[in-house]
Amino acid sequence: MRILYIDIDSQRPDHLGCYGYHRNTSPNIDQIANEGVVFDRCYTPDAPCLPSRTAFYSGRFGIQTGVVGHGGSAAQPKTEGPTRGFRDHFDFQGLGGQLQKCGYHTAMISPFGQRHAAWHFYAGFNEIHNTGMGGMESAEVVQPVVDKWMSDNSSKDNWYLHINYWDPHTPYRTPSDYENPFKDDPLPDWLTDEVIEKNNQRVGPHGSHEVGMYHGNEDPKFPKHPGKVTDRASVRRMIDGYDMGVRYVDDQIGKIVSDLKSAGVYDETMIVISADHGENLGEWGLYGEHGTADDITCRVPLIIKYPGGAQGIRNSKFHYNLDLAPTLMDLLGGKKQEIWDGESYAPAITEGSDVGREEVTISQCCHVCQRSVRWGQWLYTRTYHDGFHLFPQEMLHDLEADPHEQNNLAEDHPELCREGQWRLSRWHDAQMQQMALNSSDVVDPLWTVVREGGPFHASLTYGQPKCEGFEVYMNYLEETGRKEGADQLREKYADQLEHFSNKKVF
Repeated sequence: MRILYIDIDSQRPDHLGCYGYHRNTSPNIDQIANEGVVFDRCYTPDAPCLPSRTAFYSGRFGIQTGVVGHGGSAAQPKTEGPTRGFRDHFDFQGLGGQLQKCGYHTAMISPFGQRHAAWHFYAGFNEIHNTGMGGMESAEVVQPVVDKWMSDNSSKDNWYLHINYWDPHTPYRTPSDYENPFKDDPLPDWLTDEVIEKNNQRVGPHGSHEVGMYHGNEDPKFPKHPGKVTDRASVRRMIDGYDMGVRYVDDQIGKIVSDLKSAGVYDETMIVISADHGENLGEWGLYGEHGTADDITCRVPLIIKYPGGAQGIRNSKFHYNLDLAPTLMDLLGGKKQEIWDGESYAPAITEGSDVGREEVTISQCCHVCQRSVRWGQWLYTRTYHDGFHLFPQEMLHDLEADPHEQNNLAEDHPELCREGQWRLSRWHDAQMQQMALNSSDVVDPLWTVVREGGPFHASLTYGQPKCEGFEVYMNYLEETGRKEGADQLREKYADQLEHFSNKKVF
């Protein structure tokens, strides 16, 4: 069997037709979905990019590997200490290495390992094609490499190919001659004038006035990407730019399907379409970022077409992206590693069974420090560092009634907040017990991030904006009519600013 894993960076499920989107962004993906299983509730346990892909290929939560950030200690895997052998966990017990043991030739078309200095991402791969632009490449750069690989290898058997597309990730970079097919389509109906104006009053990086993180400047190299999204016209530019990226990747997937059919191997190829994380497009006041531990950032598409498997099925249970590792081992006759945190859902693929988890815990330590738990219709979130967004310590959202997370119900339902905290504590206790038995490093990396000055993209020390940049941003908030928010942030972070201005961080 052949296995094709298509990894679309920043792909929200709800901007695909097979997940109910009103725009025609994904005709080729939708057709594959009709021939397989669509998983409605798949999540990355650790967001965004580096933590998510580390979890996926290691089969482990970030609290175990230590990789929960984009910089500082939490961007490096925990050392294995004296138990480390000639090879490390990522190579010897990662998904790539296990696929090799199953007789698969593993190949990857992605610059990701270099982009994040994440060499463990390449562990277990026979063949690596770095497309060379550190994640800034459009599909027009990636696709020729894909076409060549497919031409040379598609008719061979027992290969696993990971293809990484970037176009839905900011800055939006579809080619200048790629016309906007959505210019006459309505915006998502939840993005009302009231929501847009509410977002204009919020503070924090990647807000409506500062899509570029801490500023609203545009880059002439990316004319489809706005610097600010403060009215309906600029919000349209943002949504259209994102959706064009989705559709442009879908065009490439159509080419791959055509190649597989021409080689006579399409029916014998397992196709998995997923993402590292989703994308905030107005939710919680963020635009063009994957910066929170919520349903919008952490929920990912998962579409699987399996030769001879279930077709036209939707799975409603909860899953993690790292559950694919034990699932593949079940399907291929391989061995699930004891160190893995994943659970197989193979019967969902082969038989259409509605198997899966009853809840998932999701984390974010790159832009904020948050952990959340998803169960039933509920999302409960605890914030340990707000990333300069003034998020409250507790948030509760009813995702059936409010899928775009506009109404925080924490004060209305303290009993559900207590349940959410209990669920988080139960998960955390289990993780720390496992860590105490299996790791030479028994520190929760979330607290390492806080100790080192905050998440890398909202850091007072080694990341952005540092102490001096914090005050520059406060001045920008005042210039854009948000003085009240600036005053609150100055007061909230006064002690940390004094601490990190005068002391060296170790």
